Amino acid sequence: MEVQTFDNIFDALARNPAEAANMKARTELMTAIRLRVLEWNLSQQAAAARLGITRPRLNDLLRGKLGKFSLDALVNLATACGLSFEIRIAEAA
Repeated sequence: MEVQTFDNIFDALARNPAEAANMKARTELMTAIRLRVLEWNLSQQAAAARLGITRPRLNDLLRGKLGKFSLDALVNLATACGLSFEIRIAEAA
């Protein structure tokens, strides 16, 4: 049996480098949004209303259900949280 090693978990889980990059970006956004929402100290219902989403949708976000969120949806939620972010472009290793 051949042992494979990866630079990060996303490379191990993804089918290709593009999918790994997408998963990494979504995870970073989801983590930042989750931390911001927790800082608010609001009920899930109030936090969901503040973000313009349903409480079950917020619950999915807080539980880290990455597969339920597109990069586009997370960008919109980050903006609704009052977060800004930058995209860095670099040569692939």
